[in-house]
Amino acid sequence: MAQPHLTLLSDLTPSSQERTWLTAPHPTLPIVATCSSDKTVRIYSLTNFKLLSTITGGHKRSVRTCAWKPHVKGESVLATGSFDATVGIWRRWDSYGRSENGEEDAQDEAKTSDEEEEWRFAVLLDGHDSEVKSVSWSPSGMLLATCARDKSIWIWEDLDDGDNNFETVAVMQEHGGDVKCVAWHPVEECLASGGYDDTIRLWREDLDDWGQVACIKKHEGTVWYIEWEGPQNVPKCVSENDDSTSLQNQWREQQALSGPRLISCSDDRTVRVWRRLPNESMQSGELSSATTGIPSIIRPTGTDETWVEDAVLPHAHELAIYAVSWSRKTGLVASVGADGRIVLYQERFVTSSSASVIDSDAMDTDSHSPEKHLQTEWTILAVYDGAHDIYEMNHVAWAKRADRGSTEDEEVLVTTADDGTVKVWALQLE
Repeated sequence: MAQPHLTLLSDLTPSSQERTWLTAPHPTLPIVATCSSDKTVRIYSLTNFKLLSTITGGHKRSVRTCAWKPHVKGESVLATGSFDATVGIWRRWDSYGRSENGEEDAQDEAKTSDEEEEWRFAVLLDGHDSEVKSVSWSPSGMLLATCARDKSIWIWEDLDDGDNNFETVAVMQEHGGDVKCVAWHPVEECLASGGYDDTIRLWREDLDDWGQVACIKKHEGTVWYIEWEGPQNVPKCVSENDDSTSLQNQWREQQALSGPRLISCSDDRTVRVWRRLPNESMQSGELSSATTGIPSIIRPTGTDETWVEDAVLPHAHELAIYAVSWSRKTGLVASVGADGRIVLYQERFVTSSSASVIDSDAMDTDSHSPEKHLQTEWTILAVYDGAHDIYEMNHVAWAKRADRGSTEDEEVLVTTADDGTVKVWALQLE
């Protein structure tokens, strides 16, 4: 069997002439937004890899980050964060990639975009004292989290009143340094953050006040990026002889109590996975909102949460790791960083009877112990050196790409680097 490998599909063209920081795939359309030091955000098609439009005029310095608002029908809403200490909200009526027969038509869109209504600058959110490093929408799309070099995290509520009004909900300042990243839990209103103080912090609302519920201190360098696991991810079975259905069902039951895991990468050259230990109420049947359907904003959060290190992925980077992405389709993890290397990892069940199958009596005695869980291991699936020649890579993301006439969304990997280029890769597993 051939080794898995990455194949370069295309660069997104034309590229920026300055450093490109991040690429954000649209939640439903085959397009991505890229943030650049040239003060712009560029929107590209993943169908033909061409530039669709360029967002300019909102920020006075580098645009460091952006995020698409989920669950918006008929238009796309994009939040941007800049080194000018502001956050911008942009809107555009959706016509990207749409033709009368339902097929993608990005090339025609690119030709006529100047004649149609373009991106509208809706509102500027002003509150941070220095460079904004990350923005993230909550799963409902009603809350926006932002973080900055000023050591603070702001939560804004979109009042959705038709006038583009946002209200400040909370300002958290527990981090001891530059806050590099924020990311919302995929199904709960729980926020994770990471930063220059080497910590990862978890935040929830309790009695109308947002507060820290956990602080993870195991990294030995700046936490550059964090991302949540997809709620439906299941590790791969090692062989066809495994009882895959049984293992997968056990895994889903186990994950229903603790919820999606969190992955992080750091200046210490490690990628780590974190898991929340179920509290007593969860053990007794009061499950998380992922299983009960009750939003966490309504449920009492109680006291602090306990998060444990689930895994340290195999060492593969020689310099700082700047970004990590966890596929919600395959469960594969990709990481990139200052060494210009793309690394792909795969999680698999450990099938030895002593490690993977735990008897029920042991489960009853100590349900919090890590060895009471199904055991998995992470392996390196592929390594690609010099992905952007000699340049550092700032971001990586899995994205859906719909070809003309295709019945399924193909998943591709999008990487972003200091040379201003954005590359789209296909993973060949066999």
